[in-house]
Amino acid sequence: MGAEAVIDALDLTVDAHVHTGFAAGRDSVGVVVSAADRAGLTALTFADQAGPETTWLPAYADAVRRAQSRTEMTLRVAAEVEVVQPDGWLSLPADLGHLEALSVAVSRLPMMDGGLLGPREVRVLLSTGELTAEQVAEGLITATVRGLERASRYAPTQLARPLSLFAQVGLDDAAITPDMVDALAGACRESGTIVEVSEAWRCPSARIVAHLRAARVTLVPASDARYAAEVGHWQYLRRV
Repeated sequence: MGAEAVIDALDLTVDAHVHTGFAAGRDSVGVVVSAADRAGLTALTFADQAGPETTWLPAYADAVRRAQSRTEMTLRVAAEVEVVQPDGWLSLPADLGHLEALSVAVSRLPMMDGGLLGPREVRVLLSTGELTAEQVAEGLITATVRGLERASRYAPTQLARPLSLFAQVGLDDAAITPDMVDALAGACRESGTIVEVSEAWRCPSARIVAHLRAARVTLVPASDARYAAEVGHWQYLRRV
């Protein structure tokens, strides 16, 4: 096998982003681990959504540690955190001491006035001409790059559902130029960020995956599963 094939390969025995009943998921840590075992996984990262009001991180970490004693899989405790300002400011939990990694998400478009635009608001502004696809792309890339730079100061980072907002507002990612992807790739390399290829969100696109691979960014499979039955099952990833 050539070096390029090794770089391009995604290890589908790894699931880098799953949820539990502590936040956005439906099942317990133990149930998720059992499902991952049945799927033949070797490594699993728990990345439940957390923020400044989150109080359950100690119990969450304890549950993962207890599960680790019952499996040969490698289990990792992470949290999904949101970028909430254009300068990359993050909505972080008060105590990061229980976490082994941060999974950085940009679910809404941060604006210079401090506001956050969800998909519906962005679609409205696009339809009225108050925003262009290029402005959305630039804002999304800038917030993501700066968020990764900030997050990497606190813990190892990974990028959750990359650029998913673009598809959610109905835009073709052709507006995300090669220079923008280069900027994202550079930020990932500099911060040591790994990029999740999300099964649930079908992102990033095949074009952007290929660009990131060519830029030697580390990519990992991520089911983003909210139910245990979804853990470690790949359709989009196999196509990409």
